[in-house]
Amino acid sequence: MNSSIFSLYRTYLRQVRALPHDYLRHFFRIKGADDFRSVLKTKSARHRRNKLKRVSKDLQRLRAANGGQFAAFDRMLDIAYGRVGKLRRELIEPLLSDPDPSLLPPTNQRKERTRSPAYSPELATLLTSGISRTTRALQKHHLVSPPGLPERAKTNSQDAMLLGPLSRRREYNIRWRFFKNEWKKVYPPLQISLHHPANRSNTDSLSNPPLNFGFQNALTLQELLALAGSPSRLPDPPRKQRRLHRIQETSDTNPFDANLSVRWLRRRYQALLSRVPLLVPRPSPQDNFKYTYDVQLADNAITSSRPQPSRLRVVDADDVSWINDVHLTVQSGRRRR
Repeated sequence: MNSSIFSLYRTYLRQVRALPHDYLRHFFRIKGADDFRSVLKTKSARHRRNKLKRVSKDLQRLRAANGGQFAAFDRMLDIAYGRVGKLRRELIEPLLSDPDPSLLPPTNQRKERTRSPAYSPELATLLTSGISRTTRALQKHHLVSPPGLPERAKTNSQDAMLLGPLSRRREYNIRWRFFKNEWKKVYPPLQISLHHPANRSNTDSLSNPPLNFGFQNALTLQELLALAGSPSRLPDPPRKQRRLHRIQETSDTNPFDANLSVRWLRRRYQALLSRVPLLVPRPSPQDNFKYTYDVQLADNAITSSRPQPSRLRVVDADDVSWINDVHLTVQSGRRRR
């Protein structure tokens, strides 16, 4: 039995070595070692069989991703960059608690665990933004009063006067159920972005982030933006025009070491950036020691739900002259009619 597991592990490592970037190879090598080690430590035959089925499915996904199947490759990127799986929980864990929990007193003063959920400023911004969620964004008043909370929870409401106040235990359960259901719909950021990557002249940039979490001290986000490439790249002019105007052909360096197309790989990373929100802090105008946040996407992110002005090519003098010629042709044709 163990020999077949080791054989499967060697096949897994061969697929990992074929991945197109160092970060992916490093991540899935560690993940594979942990998964196969867990299989070997499992004594129950039924549980070991289930875990083997899971790692075999991961191996098939890696093989499909190396073969150029975009669905398998996107899933692999989601796992490696914390859009799904264990890393996603580790990224969002620091945002699930407010550093100042005294704002919401516990339901039972004798039990600290009866305190209602507190939304940190970072999590509240992510919940109320459509960019960082898999579903529609919440309204700000939903964080104070969840949609499923009855009117009896308000002491001055008519229902509370007629039927009596709502049970505190029930209110506690409703608030925590809403909190747990909603944060699971959020894409966690990789780090706190001191400024938008495209805004190099941002005067409101901060020297230190207000919260350190995730890949804050690493260059993972910068590497991801570099792998996705520039938001728009004009195609090279025809060879005859290059010779006439002595234009050198632009060379696009290949950051990948795989047999897949560079353009295809860049498109996969650009699609991944649409699921990686950028959390950009700025000092609050009321209090310099507190921060408000903006949720943005990288300029080279590909999304199907909104237009991409950054991906439009720049209109040059030749384009303007061509557009003017088209207008003159259309106007002359109308006059003839």
